[in-house]
Amino acid sequence: MTLDPITLEVVRNKLDGIANEMQSTLLRSSFSPIVKEGLDASASLFTINGETLSQALAVPIHLATLIPVVRALLDTYSLDTVKEGDIYILNDPYLGGTHLPDIALMMPVFHDGKPIALSAAMTHHQDVGGMTPGSVPTNATEIYQEGVRIPPLKLRDGDVMNDTFMRMMRQNVRMPDSFEGDLNAQIAACTFGARRLADLARVQGDDKLTAIFEELLDRSERMTRATLAGIPNGTYTYTEHLDNDGIDLDTPVRIQVAVTVSEDEFHCDFTGTSLQVRGPFNCVQSGTAAAACFALRAVTDPSIPTNGGCFRPLRLTLPEGSIVNPTEPAPVNARTATIKRITSSILGALKEVLPDKVPADSGNELVILMFGGQRGNGANYVVGDLIASGSGASNRSDGVDMVETDATNCMNLPVEALEMEAPIRVKQFGLRANSGGAGTYRGGLGCVREFEILRGEVTVTYRGERHAYPAEGSHGGEAGAPAQAEITRADGHTETIPSKQVFTLSPGDRFKLETAGGGGYGDPSKRAPERVVQDRRDGKVTGGP
Repeated sequence: MTLDPITLEVVRNKLDGIANEMQSTLLRSSFSPIVKEGLDASASLFTINGETLSQALAVPIHLATLIPVVRALLDTYSLDTVKEGDIYILNDPYLGGTHLPDIALMMPVFHDGKPIALSAAMTHHQDVGGMTPGSVPTNATEIYQEGVRIPPLKLRDGDVMNDTFMRMMRQNVRMPDSFEGDLNAQIAACTFGARRLADLARVQGDDKLTAIFEELLDRSERMTRATLAGIPNGTYTYTEHLDNDGIDLDTPVRIQVAVTVSEDEFHCDFTGTSLQVRGPFNCVQSGTAAAACFALRAVTDPSIPTNGGCFRPLRLTLPEGSIVNPTEPAPVNARTATIKRITSSILGALKEVLPDKVPADSGNELVILMFGGQRGNGANYVVGDLIASGSGASNRSDGVDMVETDATNCMNLPVEALEMEAPIRVKQFGLRANSGGAGTYRGGLGCVREFEILRGEVTVTYRGERHAYPAEGSHGGEAGAPAQAEITRADGHTETIPSKQVFTLSPGDRFKLETAGGGGYGDPSKRAPERVVQDRRDGKVTGGP
């Protein structure tokens, strides 16, 4: 079939537009603050063979882990048996998912009575049961403590919902109305995507549209391989560490990678990485692949349309029983911290050979805070906050202050939104002076955020990172400041908090965290004098002569 380039480009942009409209529907329809304010949800379109067609501007971890999720659906249900209106659901990490709060919905797209594509949406649900509010206990030692596991199931059969499943889930989560509301938002997003894509098929015809899909994927693959061919062939290594696994607080966890660029392939070998750990920082294969997908896109041409063709050159070696490929029933709820460190390891391996693309190490610390308790009327509340650190400086600019980096792309909750959801007051929120690593270009600053409990006991899950291993500088730049956290009790005494802990706060107690800064780039003595002056004027650097 002959395809003219104008039609190809129009359809490509239409596919991206559909995915982003799905994302807008998802965020605007959801109930929980972690979605409507924190933006912790994503939408995507897939071919009928399970390759990514288009992605919303959303969370890279979600967008990449939807790939094995869709594969699990296709392996479980024959396309000969699906019908219009069917919706499928999955969250089990050992069956294609990522961690239990991330629930994926998938909906076949039909034209002229046959499936032509799939629409999918993944949302981080505020609570899916388990041993702590928010379902991300840093002290979990098996996946059964983390919440309800959902294998590939049919959530809706045509236009009939699986009420048995919904009743069971409502009985096992702390905020059933919020859970069901967010699930309905995912249904709305998938339905929107399916309708828009069916409309496109009516205009183009399903045979032509399928040919366009194949050509778009093939073109992205060719462009990606051409970019990889421009990177010097070789094997490049890097080692990063997590502070600990949440259980053994004195033992770091090693992430070791050897990245081999060979002609037009990209191979990441994690031999030498720590064995799986007791705590929940294990990362199933889907999460490790998500990190590698992000790193691959970061070092190739950003103008290449992102779809499944971009990921065809990727190869992974994941030792079984390691932290990047654990065996069941290892806990996995805190895998985001590991994914971020895997990403920084892959990129770190390429720092020397790609200095124009890879900056100094970022704080790449996505602090997860979960607050859970009861309102005055006895109703449960669970509210989460997502707090970023500073990015690494590059060879041409300072790092960005308090910004999400690498494979995550969420927002902290606005102060007003948090205070509306829970009896908590935000006492302080601002940039953390002196936290960016010194250099010709300074690392981005982390932040300071302090909370005070107003009433009732609150269970807090704190999942930080970079307390022991700060972000390294590059080409003579200095490391960023490490993270730290402390509790000030109502009676005035203070407690230093390690990077992972579940604890209880009472009225009058305050919890303060300071996130890590990014690494600096280049010799600090060569920083332009006017930049030094401006840093002091802005309060980003204090003290000294």
